[in-house]
Amino acid sequence: MGSDLNITKKLQDYILSHGLNLHPVQKEIINYNTSLGDIKRMQISISQSQFLHLIIKILNVKKVLEIGTFTGLSTVSMALALSDHGKIISLDKNEETNKVAIDFFKKANQIHKIKTLIKPALESLDEIKNEKFDLVFIDADKMNYIKYYERSLELLNKDGLIIIDNVLWYGEVVNANSTDKFTKNIKEFNDHISKDTRVEKLIIPLGDGMTVCRKL
Repeated sequence: MGSDLNITKKLQDYILSHGLNLHPVQKEIINYNTSLGDIKRMQISISQSQFLHLIIKILNVKKVLEIGTFTGLSTVSMALALSDHGKIISLDKNEETNKVAIDFFKKANQIHKIKTLIKPALESLDEIKNEKFDLVFIDADKMNYIKYYERSLELLNKDGLIIIDNVLWYGEVVNANSTDKFTKNIKEFNDHISKDTRVEKLIIPLGDGMTVCRKL
């Protein structure tokens, strides 16, 4: 039986160098985030940005909901893959990082595809309860993951995808002795998804782990 590779930094660099080329604005966002110090961890990985871009192209996604914008790398990555008439609604409660993200959206000439809502995501989800989406990407506060997932499933078209980031939580999900509340919450979330018969699902070890769910 085959087994998964242990991805070293050298191998990761090789993978990235042979994947999709980054747009100049994607590179600019990554460089900007590097200057922020530890908070950079809120950024998705490059391989995840490439994955989101390709998934949208393959499935011909028209409308995206994003829960968690940060400085806009995932948003720009998805917007670049959308047709000119595609749409992203991106939710975040941080006004300062949203201003930075909007500047990047403009630089990438993608601002016409993107609408941001700045308030707690559960409140924004109430506002858009009559919308329907082809893809939802969740990468926000981990303690509300189950709530975000359940609300997103209601907004998702049949055969649509929900993609959730950070589901391996720096590898801590397999630490049976962890007492960290975030680790415990991610493990509960993963258990919730694994038992959900409304979707087909798969955990992909990209970045900090991504779960991909298809609504049946």
